Amino acid sequence: MKLEKYIRNIPDFPKPGIVFKDITPLLANYEALTSCASKLADLSPIDIKIDKVIGVESRGFIIGGMIAERLQAGFVPVRKQGKLPYQVKSRAYGLEYGDDAIEIHIDAIKPGEHVLVHDDVLATGGTARAVCDLVEELGGIVVQCNFIMKLDFLKGSDRLKYPVASLLSY
Repeated sequence: MKLEKYIRNIPDFPKPGIVFKDITPLLANYEALTSCASKLADLSPIDIKIDKVIGVESRGFIIGGMIAERLQAGFVPVRKQGKLPYQVKSRAYGLEYGDDAIEIHIDAIKPGEHVLVHDDVLATGGTARAVCDLVEELGGIVVQCNFIMKLDFLKGSDRLKYPVASLLSY
């Protein structure tokens, strides 16, 4: 299945000069959605048991949960600041169009757990790097970062010291 046909370009969003890669057409199509989740799960290393899959707010939640189910792993949401109800660790990071902060529950990852980090898009790598830093602070081991797509021209992979996998590259 060609997932590219389910990715819509939205010019000048969230600000002028940015071309946003919209995955909502992919999410709305059952075959594309399930194919994407299965292909992403298949990208995970076969020689390491994944204990937890992290889904990054908010689009990473949708397919991240599906990946966790396929890998028989737990699912951990990483959210924007102020959205999680329990004690958290927080990390600020830069985006290609501003700054933000993310949080994870302090008990979400146990020391030594193998973690797969999932988000929809790898752009500059700021978000993924912040998530990986939080996993390591909690004692987890980042096994891989996987994405539906990566924007190669922004060189986000260069900011990560972990294996990176994606289904699409732009």
